[in-house]
Formats: sequence, C-alpha cells, structure tokens
Amino acid sequence: MSEKTLILVETLCSHYNIEISFMDDLNNMGLIEIEIIEQNQFIHQDQISNLEKIIRLYTELNVNLEGIDVVFNLLEKERALQDKINTLKNRLRLYEDD
Repeated sequence: MSEKTLILVETLCSHYNIEISFMDDLNNMGLIEIEIIEQNQFIHQDQISNLEKIIRLYTELNVNLEGIDVVFNLLEKERALQDKINTLKNRLRLYEDD
C-alpha cells in the first residue's frame, strides 16, 4: 500500500469527533486495520466506508463493539452466500440453455 492511500488516524478522529482509543479498540477487534509508519497510525482509504458504518452504529444506534463485530460478521457471511448463489445460478444456466 502506498502512503498516498493512507489516512492519518488523528485526522480521522478529529474529523469524526471520536477518540483515538476507539480506533485502537476497533483495530484490536479486527474491524479496521491500522498501519504504523514512523510512529504514526494510518488506515487505508478503502476502510473509510466501513469506519463510517461503525461510527454510525456506535453513536446513533448505541451498538457496542461486540455487537458491531457480530453485524459485520453476519454481513460478510451474507455476501459470501450471495456470491455462492450467483455462482450456482450461473452454473444452472449452462444446463438450462441446452
């Protein structure tokens, strides 16, 4: 990952009005991945949408970190199942066209 696509955690905390310890907790739970470069913490820009979802769940819906972890795990399982359904549908089309 290049540094151009990394965003400083302190900047995000300031922008979203959250504590750095909250970001550390998310990293410890595996919900986001923090990279440390020259004693500065960064996250990849691809994680911003998930971070925004996490912040909304936490602040607006008062879902705790464990609940957020469950939500994201279920969403990942749903995506995997949807991919499997699409694969099976495509395979079925091969037989229906005959």
